[in-house]
Amino acid sequence: MRLVMNEPVEGMDRPYARRWWALLVLCLSLLIIVMANTALTVAAPDMTQDLGLSSADLQWVIDGYTVPYAALMLLLGAIGDKYSRRGALILGLVVFGGGAVAGSLVDSSTGVIAARAVMGVGAALIMPATLSLLAATFPREERAKAITLWTATAGLAIAAGPLVAGALLEGHGWSSTFLINVPVAALAIVGALVLVPPSRAAHHDRIDHVGGLLSVVWIGSLVYMIIEGPHFGWGVKAVTAAVVAGAGLVAFVVWELRHPRPVVDVRRFAHRRFAGSNLAVALFFLAVFGAFYYLTQHLQFVLGYDALDTGVRMLPLAGAVFVGSALTGYLTPRIGMKITVTAGMVGGTVALALLTQVDAASSYGDLVLPLTLLGLAIGLALSPCTDAIMGAFPEAELGVGGAVNDTSLELGGSLGIAILGSVLASSYSAHLSDATAGSELPAGALSAAQDSVGAGYAVAQGIGDKARQLGEQAARAGHAGNTEKAAQLKAQSDQLVHGAQRMADAVGSSFSDAVAHTSLIGAVILGVGTVLVAVLLPRRGGGHPQEAPERVAEEPELTAAATR
Repeated sequence: MRLVMNEPVEGMDRPYARRWWALLVLCLSLLIIVMANTALTVAAPDMTQDLGLSSADLQWVIDGYTVPYAALMLLLGAIGDKYSRRGALILGLVVFGGGAVAGSLVDSSTGVIAARAVMGVGAALIMPATLSLLAATFPREERAKAITLWTATAGLAIAAGPLVAGALLEGHGWSSTFLINVPVAALAIVGALVLVPPSRAAHHDRIDHVGGLLSVVWIGSLVYMIIEGPHFGWGVKAVTAAVVAGAGLVAFVVWELRHPRPVVDVRRFAHRRFAGSNLAVALFFLAVFGAFYYLTQHLQFVLGYDALDTGVRMLPLAGAVFVGSALTGYLTPRIGMKITVTAGMVGGTVALALLTQVDAASSYGDLVLPLTLLGLAIGLALSPCTDAIMGAFPEAELGVGGAVNDTSLELGGSLGIAILGSVLASSYSAHLSDATAGSELPAGALSAAQDSVGAGYAVAQGIGDKARQLGEQAARAGHAGNTEKAAQLKAQSDQLVHGAQRMADAVGSSFSDAVAHTSLIGAVILGVGTVLVAVLLPRRGGGHPQEAPERVAEEPELTAAATR
């Protein structure tokens, strides 16, 4: 047996024998690029303290990964189709691993943001390559099952990120959450060479570089606007990004409609099955990433769990994803994707609606059912949508198909964190202002506490530290025989102790109320989206975008490959 797999999958006269082992490599590659985002939510407090990050710095440490990741996928997916899908995967793993090494070595916010951006470029190569290689390697009758496992891996990664990061932070610094990616990336590179057959489009003309660059401009500007506006205000940067995104999108659509070989045929979005599937993916990850963003904070700050305990308590979501994926594999062929996807989105809406009951008295037990429902919903809805999106593209454009699916996912996730994160911040600030009214808290301290739940508890801790200092001074004054001064200091200390406890209670109750309010907004968004998706998706099989007849006639070998 040859050490390196060199036989192209397009040249095989039967399905590749080791395709399920190849899927394991693709899922491993997917796992680390999704975990790179979710793990950071747990590592953020340690990183903030060690590097002295401001809230703006921390936001860009998180989103420095997202902008290149989302913006480059379409162009890099097309390049992978033309030259080598496996080559794109391996190059992406090398770039991703290099960025992870750099991220573990830097000691400034600028350095971490730059390293995260490099990792984002690697992820933009990896993500569409995993789906295109999956679609190319598996025969059509097995592809839905393979995509179900791919989707389940993405759901697992969402919950596994905090668990792995929490375990590492028990005995190591935040840099370990970067370094853990390196051996996994190295293992995936070896696995790709040994187990994944090379693949590229059997027929692919020159790449539409203009369309590709326009996609980079409008998607990158849109994601930047989504991040900048809600978090830092609608100033010149955010407004400029919005204008560039709008103009870039119009230019992209006009160019693609006129180009004989567009990077992506935008006419596909006129087909109900394709449009509904992309909308469902975007809306689902809007809800999932938004909920994940505030639930991890609630577990850590309000309920007081450490990083590892937070990760463990997200496991019901991961387990439920696998159950939901198994159900969709059984149900979709029997009742159709319209019912399965709609049921999944209804389940996600119900999960968010249950979170509206969160308050200051809520415990982890109150979160288990919503987390489980959300996991089941992910498993039910996403696999059929991904299969429908990939099925809309011919063999020559599988990388672009994967990129379209993943761009919908990433845009949805970015919108979820931006929209629901913004609602969370404003709701928390307003509730905290009401909760501390009449407490004589200095304006500067209140303003600092309103920045985030972590900052709020830091202010409460600062008041407590001041109380302890006064208590120690009172004790020293008492030992020195100055009973009057000791009594005054003791009274001030007791007052501050009470103030610190009141502040901590106000922060916890305000954030809990903000979680409930934000969940309501998320449930409304996902509920409206559920109705739209249910209207768009056809009842059975119909509404699938078809290639133009002239293109099919020009590419008979693609038709043969697609029906292999």
